[in-house]
Amino acid sequence: MSAVPIPVIGIIGGIGSGKTAIAKVLGQIMSICILDADRAGHEVLKQPETKEALKVAFNPKIFDHLGEVNRSELARLVFGKEERCRQSLLQLNEITHPRIHNYLEEQLSELQRQQTCDVIILDAALLLEAGWSESCDAIVYLEVPEQIRLQRVQQRGWTEQQFRDREASQLPLKIKSEKSDVTIPNGGNIETAAQKLAIWIQSNLMQTATTSNEKH
Repeated sequence: MSAVPIPVIGIIGGIGSGKTAIAKVLGQIMSICILDADRAGHEVLKQPETKEALKVAFNPKIFDHLGEVNRSELARLVFGKEERCRQSLLQLNEITHPRIHNYLEEQLSELQRQQTCDVIILDAALLLEAGWSESCDAIVYLEVPEQIRLQRVQQRGWTEQQFRDREASQLPLKIKSEKSDVTIPNGGNIETAAQKLAIWIQSNLMQTATTSNEKH
């Protein structure tokens, strides 16, 4: 009897919508594995071939005294309204997105092989932009008022301009919402939002997996 593929759910939303936080709380409700694209990006930036490509594309000053990528300096170059920032962001994505995708696919294959959880959550800010939604069985959109999202990122030390620049570099929220299978409000109690998401997953994806398993 072959193993039934574990459902993969992509979580998207605006900057500060709480994607990572809700995934963690969801893990307290049901058995999940989390694929963190931001963490994958950190790992990719450590790869020698990635560093070499970035060194060619950008100023060597994006590296610190240890030879590692200074993410703050890189962000300063690629996020902004100027055309040079937009072009730099395109260059960065061309270098990193394929590598991050390969990293995530390897992790996903390993999780499917291990079969140690009921659901795999893909937490990726640029899930739609990078085409990673093709690896997902469903897309969840977290709906959060802008002011709440801004307050959340300011608590991380961001400025409002940084928030605006990052938001402008992503797809409009309307498009994200339209391309999702379900919308979960996450502007209030995160435990409540996670409970709603868990109920939706159990009703729409877990039953499918169970039925498929019974057929085999």
